[in-house]
Amino acid sequence: MPRRLSDVAAFAGVSVATVSRVLHDKPGIAQATRDSVLTALDVFGYERPQKLRNQRAPLIGLVLPELQNPIFPAMAELVVTELIRRNLLPVLCTRTADGLPEAHYVQMLLAQDVGGIVFIGSSYADAGAAQVKELRARKLPIVLINAADENLDVPRVCVDDGVAVRQALGHLRALGHERIGLILGPVGHVPSARKLAAFGREAAERGEPGWRALVAHTIFTMEGGATAAARLVGEGATALVCASDALALGAVKAVRKQGLRVPADVSVVGFDDSSLMSVTDPPLTTVRQPVAAMGGAAVAALMSQINGHVVPVDEVLFDPELIVRGSTGMCPAR
Repeated sequence: MPRRLSDVAAFAGVSVATVSRVLHDKPGIAQATRDSVLTALDVFGYERPQKLRNQRAPLIGLVLPELQNPIFPAMAELVVTELIRRNLLPVLCTRTADGLPEAHYVQMLLAQDVGGIVFIGSSYADAGAAQVKELRARKLPIVLINAADENLDVPRVCVDDGVAVRQALGHLRALGHERIGLILGPVGHVPSARKLAAFGREAAERGEPGWRALVAHTIFTMEGGATAAARLVGEGATALVCASDALALGAVKAVRKQGLRVPADVSVVGFDDSSLMSVTDPPLTTVRQPVAAMGGAAVAALMSQINGHVVPVDEVLFDPELIVRGSTGMCPAR
């Protein structure tokens, strides 16, 4: 028990004696300190005193499309940490193998009278017409991070997909690549559409009318990336820009399956800089999302709404960063 109390104290940033005073409902403790201790008790699964069991921190829903893509749990972990620091309890909601939709989770969250919802890589619109109507009627605090659809009436935090494509293309052009393929997510997926628009603008500026033959839409999996890469390499692409690291790893696999080498024959650029990309074979050149800055901005926007402030619904864009590793190299002589 003493060890557990010390863990609670360390997490809340107070002394063990202060934790003990909160447990015994002693007077003379600031409400903010009391809230921090109570939240820490919840995090460590330590039962609250009987008198304090109804003093729960507000629940905040985190809605994600999946957990297989490492960028989603990375973003969720950061948001969860920021929420807990503010004495809010996150509830993770992600699609299951049987396809449980966002609408179902939103309905469940509303039934629990949550204090707000953060959609990460998901869609406010996917919540369903009835749920969206109820969300608006309740004026529930909502923030979207890299939303899959256009949602113009809520605060949004996004990485600048256009800048990401320009960074990747600039790097590959400097290495001598002319035939560059683009592997995107499904048609209609907003981040993919923005990457496509930037790719098309760059092609138009260079006077390349046949650029659409070097674009492939697929699902966000390694298998999808492999299938798309095989076609684009067949079109003569010497480099591939991918809309996720998972797609990029699938592309590397497809290139090797054709008896080619990365990067000696085909260069590959990913997107996200999710965990372990520095230790893949070869280490993956990728465009890093500023996860910490984006997650912090999203939580700040959510807290402003919770505290009754009017938050602009303008989209906040964050610049990504190109991380050059071993999967890109000089264009081979063909």
